[in-house]
Amino acid sequence: MSISKEQIEQAHERIKPFIHKTAVLTCNTINELAGAELFFKCENFQKIGAFKIRGGMNAALSLSKEKAVNGIATHSSGNHAQAIAYAARQLGTKAYIVMPNNSPSVKVNAVKGYGAEVTFCENNQQAREETLQAIVDRTGAEFIHPYNDDRVITGQATCAKELLEEIPSLDFLLAPVGGGGLLSGTLLSAHYFSPETKVYAGEPEGAADAVLSLKSGKIETAPYIKTIADGLLTKLGDKTFPIIQQYVADILTVSDEEIISTLRLVYERMKIIVEPSCVVPLAALLKNKELFAGKRAGIILSGGNVDLKKFCEWFS
Repeated sequence: MSISKEQIEQAHERIKPFIHKTAVLTCNTINELAGAELFFKCENFQKIGAFKIRGGMNAALSLSKEKAVNGIATHSSGNHAQAIAYAARQLGTKAYIVMPNNSPSVKVNAVKGYGAEVTFCENNQQAREETLQAIVDRTGAEFIHPYNDDRVITGQATCAKELLEEIPSLDFLLAPVGGGGLLSGTLLSAHYFSPETKVYAGEPEGAADAVLSLKSGKIETAPYIKTIADGLLTKLGDKTFPIIQQYVADILTVSDEEIISTLRLVYERMKIIVEPSCVVPLAALLKNKELFAGKRAGIILSGGNVDLKKFCEWFS
C-alpha cells in the first residue's frame, strides 16, 4: 500500500498548527431515532468550514520551496478551493483556482477572501482540466488534485484518526463519498488504528458512480447527475478507488428527499449548520437502521459551507 500508518501520523503532526481539532458531538434524539449510539466528528467547525483543509494543507506543506514558489493551483467547486487558497496564504505564495461557473457564491467569496485568483469555467470535468492546464502552463504553479493525490488522501485520513483516538472501539465509521479522498483516508485510518471498525460510505442517488464502480470493479460514471449534494459530484480516481475497493464495507445511496429531511433533523436537533453533502452518511444510516442497530457509530460531518439562500428552496 502506498500510504503507511507512519505517513498518516507524520501528516497529522505537520498540519496540526494549521487546523482545528474539531469537536465530537452527540445527540440523544438522533440516537433514539437511529437505535444506535452516534458520535459526530464536526468538520463543519474546521478551518475553512470543511475537512478539505487537512488534505490541502498536507499537500502544500509537503512541497519543496522550489515547487511552492510559483504558487499552487487546483480545480474545485468550493471546499478544496478554499483549502488551497488558505494553504497558499499560509505559505506566502499564490493560489490559482478554477471553479465551475455555478459554484455556490458563499464558496466563491470565501476563496477570493483568502486572496486566490479565481478563473471560472463551464461545469464539466473537461473544462475544469483544460482551464487549469492553461493556468499551470502559464504560471508554473503546482497542481494539487482535489482528491486523487496521495498527499491529500493522507491529510484527509487525519480526521478519522482524531475521531478514533477520542472515541475508541467504534463498531462503524461512516463518511460521504464523492471523489473518494475523505473516504479512502477514513478507510486507511480505520485499517491502521482500529481494524475492527467497519467503514460504510453514503452517496447521493443523483451522483451514484461509486456504488456502480464497487459493483463492476472499475471506475464508472454516474448514469445521471441531479443532487443537492454539490460536494459529491465528482467520480472516483485511480488512487482513491483501489483503497475503497479493498476496505469499504459497502456504499449506501440516499435520495435528495432523504438528504433534505436529514438536514432538517440536524438543524433542528443539533443546532449546527451543515451542508447537504455533509449529512449523506447520516441519511444512509437512518435509511439502513438494521445494519447499525445497538452499535456505536462515528459519522464524519464533512463541512458546513452552505448557501443560506438555498434554505427556502429546500424547506419550502
